[in-house]
Amino acid sequence: MTGIPLSLVLIGIPIVAASYLQYTNTNYVVTNRGLYSKRGVLSRDVQQIGFDKVQNSSYSQSALGSYFGYGSVDISTAGGSGIELQFRSIPAPAAVQELIAREIDSRQQTESDSTKEDVLDSILTELRVIRQAVADDQNGSQTGSTTPSTDESTHTDTGNTDE
Repeated sequence: MTGIPLSLVLIGIPIVAASYLQYTNTNYVVTNRGLYSKRGVLSRDVQQIGFDKVQNSSYSQSALGSYFGYGSVDISTAGGSGIELQFRSIPAPAAVQELIAREIDSRQQTESDSTKEDVLDSILTELRVIRQAVADDQNGSQTGSTTPSTDESTHTDTGNTDE
């Protein structure tokens, strides 16, 4: 009779201790550069995902997790199959998921704005070149009209007034 409870204690204590150590030695980090998962008791396993690769983020809470304010946040990446990274048993998973979504949105907005600025800069440069060409052409035609020319067919539109 004492063998079964003793064996449960001898097997149960190491399992509970290992689970506790794994839980306490797991860190989830959200930075402005990406998402990190660091795990391990004796060795370290670090997983990093940049915000530019994150395709979708969601959170879930069980009834007990909802009562105590704990849950999981799932991260899916572009080109990946399924969930690539999961933050398990974290407090306030809705707030963490919202933080990740805001960072992704702000990065997409910044990329969109920089692309728009690049396009507008190239259009402005092109318009300046056209304006300069028109101004040179007008100066060339004004100079050409005041200078008597014997042969109109030799006059070109390059803006050269050497005739």
